[in-house]
Amino acid sequence: MGKDVAERVVIKLGGGLLTDKSSLCTAKYEVIAEIAIAIAELVRRGIFVIIVHGAGSFGHLKAKSWQLHLGRNDEISGGMELKSQDEAISSVRRDMDELNEILVAELSRNGVASTIHPPREWVVGSGVGFKGDVSRFATSRCGQVPITFGDVVTCDPPVDFGILSGDDLVYRIGTEVPGVSRIIFAMGDVDGIMSGLPEDDTSLLLNSWRPGEALIGEHHSNIDVTGGIFLKSERASQAAANGIEVMMIKGLRERIIAAGSGEDCVGTKIFA
Repeated sequence: MGKDVAERVVIKLGGGLLTDKSSLCTAKYEVIAEIAIAIAELVRRGIFVIIVHGAGSFGHLKAKSWQLHLGRNDEISGGMELKSQDEAISSVRRDMDELNEILVAELSRNGVASTIHPPREWVVGSGVGFKGDVSRFATSRCGQVPITFGDVVTCDPPVDFGILSGDDLVYRIGTEVPGVSRIIFAMGDVDGIMSGLPEDDTSLLLNSWRPGEALIGEHHSNIDVTGGIFLKSERASQAAANGIEVMMIKGLRERIIAAGSGEDCVGTKIFA
């Protein structure tokens, strides 16, 4: 890519990286601080960074309890000190804003300015076919990082609302915004796609993965309202089919910097 063309990198910060997914609204502050340092370094190198982050325990637990991913159902009673799905929607959105603010504050501490694009303000519909113009992510000035995240969005009646996954946002932004050369999925507890379950000591890192090859992972359906590693890998391979370099890595400072800069990095390269 010529130097006169802005090089853009989309970085997906997983909810399991930023939060303790088992404990309601619990951020991993030290991890977020390290991530902010990495993003600042990429910006210093002249790379245009676009961030999409997950919800983790700031979104999935309440959304699952109130079945927000399934749309309107006035018979649902999900508890958690909430009285209706509409109250749950407002509560989840406040929680997502809180997580976003923690990340934005850390970026600011490292001299990185950001613009926030909550999907509830510009998206209709969930899934990869959502209606919304991602060209807003192409207009940021150098050094200014646009940020968006998984969110509760409006859907057409009778569904009324649903959950838009950050992985669907990553795919659309990565393939529709000009100049995106790389997509990085930064995850919490694994080096990339593994040959077995993460907690299995015999599991080995797969240096590459493509559709049709074995994919062993966990989808915590009791708390997760998106598709976990299975949706992530599907969207990653679809992006790779569009000529974009896609890596899944552990979200450590050094690895985010290396992968975001196009350097060799421990992780899994995704192919179409």
